Amino acid sequence: MARIEDFDLPLAFKVNPLSAPLLDRPSDSEDTGEIAVQVQVRTLEGMQKEAVISSNSGNTWRMVCDEGHYLNGTDLAPFPLGFYTAGMQFSLMSELRRHAGMHQVDLKSIEVILDNYYTMEGSALRGTMIGGAKSAEVSIKIESNASEETIGRLVRLAEASSPAHAMMRDAIENTFSLKFNGHNTSVVDVNPSHAAPVQDPEETFFESIQSTDDTTFLPDIISKLSDTEKVFGVEGGAGSSLHAEQKRTLHVHGEARTMDGTLMETVVQPFKPMGSAFRFACDETIDAGGQESAPPPLMYLSAGVGFCYMTQIGRYAHITKQDLQKYEIVQNNVFTTSRSSEDGARIGHAHPFDTRVIMEADESNEIAQKTLSMGERTCFLHAAMRGRHPSILKVELNGQSFGL
Repeated sequence: MARIEDFDLPLAFKVNPLSAPLLDRPSDSEDTGEIAVQVQVRTLEGMQKEAVISSNSGNTWRMVCDEGHYLNGTDLAPFPLGFYTAGMQFSLMSELRRHAGMHQVDLKSIEVILDNYYTMEGSALRGTMIGGAKSAEVSIKIESNASEETIGRLVRLAEASSPAHAMMRDAIENTFSLKFNGHNTSVVDVNPSHAAPVQDPEETFFESIQSTDDTTFLPDIISKLSDTEKVFGVEGGAGSSLHAEQKRTLHVHGEARTMDGTLMETVVQPFKPMGSAFRFACDETIDAGGQESAPPPLMYLSAGVGFCYMTQIGRYAHITKQDLQKYEIVQNNVFTTSRSSEDGARIGHAHPFDTRVIMEADESNEIAQKTLSMGERTCFLHAAMRGRHPSILKVELNGQSFGL
């Protein structure tokens, strides 16, 4: 099976569109601002995964994911929750910039410090294990000559219109379908998909992916900044997240800032369990005024959900000792905005994520169905979407805190 270390490729790069199918572009609508994202993910060796993410904006990106020592990963690429945290930060900063431009407010700089918390408890063997999510703690630091009242209004508008924060704010009923050992199989304990069946990736799909000219995207879009020592026999130590019985809380920390033009960057690190720090760079699509020199916010967000769900499938199969030979997903997401009937402000929406699971194993249909549903139960990001977890915001203007 392929490994990240065998590719001799960057952890993220822009894909030549001729080497990968793109989504059909939905009809443009100024009122809905529809953004469609498709994520195709396959497993590599161990806990490593590879994704191709495309959108109706026309750009396509390839990214890889790994896990830290707590899941016996090789720690060569970011962990799934790192992608999601980066997407949340970038989405909020993008919306802040957009609203500032609309209201002609000069924001000299923006920093967003984000702490995400997740839970896992129960027994995988008894089928009681379930993931959970808590409200994100968001600290926004802005340098500007604008008043506190103006900045406060921009922050409220940005949070309301950010699709990333809508995923935490609103309960979303995601849907699933399953192709097991070459046959369409019903799903249990999850919402079935009513979408037209997506075309399964060709066997050679990922091998056919080619990069665009490297002058069209930034170098080191994703890079590792620090290593965490591999330790055993302690909380959060090597292999601890593979235990069949769990009762723990996870803490992911990210520190993001705006850069020149439409560029943004963040450094994300798991604090509990302790893991390595990774840097992510982000740019806007051309439609949003960017140069598409790095993935846009909602691609990171969508990749995080796909990677996290894939990790939980593999984790459950490992704990239950399944002969799982292959598993892939095709995940389709749609994000929109609408206008509030009260004040006309834009409200961001995340529609149900539709996930096609392709699985091959020397197991029964019942085992495959259980694996799909346990993946949903234990996925931290599906848990975040199942409930309502509005973010807790703090704001600083020119170094001084003020209330919203």
